[in-house]
Amino acid sequence: MLRVLIVDDHEVVRLGLRALLSRHENCLVVDEAGSADEAVEKTREHRPDIVVMDVRMPGKNGIEACRQIKAELPETKVIMLTSYATDDLLMDAIAAGASGYVLKEVGSDELLRAIECVGQGEAMLDPAVTHIVLEHLRKAAWQEKAAAFADLTPQELRVLNLVAEGKTNKEIARLLYLGEGTVRNYVSSILSKLGVTNRAEAAAYAVRHHLADYLDDLA
Repeated sequence: MLRVLIVDDHEVVRLGLRALLSRHENCLVVDEAGSADEAVEKTREHRPDIVVMDVRMPGKNGIEACRQIKAELPETKVIMLTSYATDDLLMDAIAAGASGYVLKEVGSDELLRAIECVGQGEAMLDPAVTHIVLEHLRKAAWQEKAAAFADLTPQELRVLNLVAEGKTNKEIARLLYLGEGTVRNYVSSILSKLGVTNRAEAAAYAVRHHLADYLDDLA
């Protein structure tokens, strides 16, 4: 039996959620709360398995309450229930430790499935907002790659990519229409900027930070 605390500043919403969950044989609504502070207080009192909580409430919001609940009672799972599918709210909820993020417009079956999934230790993300997380992860990965090569010029990036492919200075010079001495200077500059001592270390750095993918993104 999953013990659930319902948190929403609108009484009508709380009543609707209680009626819905009360029909589910595996759910027991232990209490309701109308504010974030009350949610934290009643979570301490009842130690529910799951808190179903609105994101936007007057005063302290649901994400702040989620962060406090997870800090004090990490075994309690929190599902954020919201009308809004914004990047900031979603990522803040995940960072706060929420196990689920569900839009209020979902049907009752979807909400019950989310509660069951979270109760089993899984994470549940509304399909309508999955693309936000994927885009955030893609952007974060690109920014990480960009930071890894931020000090290199475009030409140095090309030279490093060829070093990572195992090309010699002579081969690099031919491919980039440069003199061998110029390539040596580029390689020396690359080693200095990356803080490595030889070509093998530079190649390993390029592979580890996905230089080829980064160059594809820039193309």
